[in-house]
Amino acid sequence: MIKKMILACMFSLCAGVALADPVEGIWKTKPDDNGNFGYVQIKPCGPAFCGTLIKAFDSAGKEKASENVGKKIVWDMVAYPDGLYDDGQIWSPDRDKTYNSDMTLAGNKLSVRGCVFGICRDGGTWTRVK
Repeated sequence: MIKKMILACMFSLCAGVALADPVEGIWKTKPDDNGNFGYVQIKPCGPAFCGTLIKAFDSAGKEKASENVGKKIVWDMVAYPDGLYDDGQIWSPDRDKTYNSDMTLAGNKLSVRGCVFGICRDGGTWTRVK
């Protein structure tokens, strides 16, 4: 009886532990047109994934103040097989434009792309910070 209770407790504890999706974490963006880059934290938001700018850096790699820190950069990214995240949006602070977006994860590299009216802009490859 005690053994069954222990197993039931262990099962319920394990069932409550969710595995993190591989895209979750902090990502260093590709430098923008001005050479600035940022750290974007990607985590679940509802049934999809969102990314918020948590730090900004100048072209020399020095952390800088930015009114964009704390803003969502990526939202509504839905996970699909083979490392594809699609159906979301991405905001480009340097151009103040929002694009339909997709991302492809391969190890510690995240290829980001944004499109408007069928014209796509390569957002480059982001690298995992942690």
